[in-house]
Amino acid sequence: MKVILKQDVNKIGRKGELLDVSDGYARNFLIARGLAEEATPGRLREMEEHVKTQKVKEDKKQGLAEEAKRKLSGKVVVVKANAGDGGKLFGSVTTAQVADAVLSQYGVTVDKKDIKLDDQIKQTGDYQFRIKLYPGIDAQMTLKVESD
Repeated sequence: MKVILKQDVNKIGRKGELLDVSDGYARNFLIARGLAEEATPGRLREMEEHVKTQKVKEDKKQGLAEEAKRKLSGKVVVVKANAGDGGKLFGSVTTAQVADAVLSQYGVTVDKKDIKLDDQIKQTGDYQFRIKLYPGIDAQMTLKVESD
């Protein structure tokens, strides 16, 4: 019997996959527990449409990420922070501050979780960092920390 998984099933498959399993396993386990549904022609068409719309959405996200990469790669982001003598900061520069600076200076919204700093920034100066925009698409930037 052909079934479409409604959610991930350990050692069987992932959500949305079309599987060919035995009739008893499908009726007594997968369908009974709500893990799968029978693959009728109507359901197969729905699944194909869903896959097509997901592909369009992913292509759009990738295109936006490529555009953001062109906008951001090689640019300098300036963050002002309170510093004492010798350029030592009171605290450190966070990824949230960097994300806010990128948004205000370049108009590109990035998630603070996608900003990868090499180490904590506790001194004024220039630092290299990268932003993960999409799987496989990263933008390298320079962070300039200045005294307030």
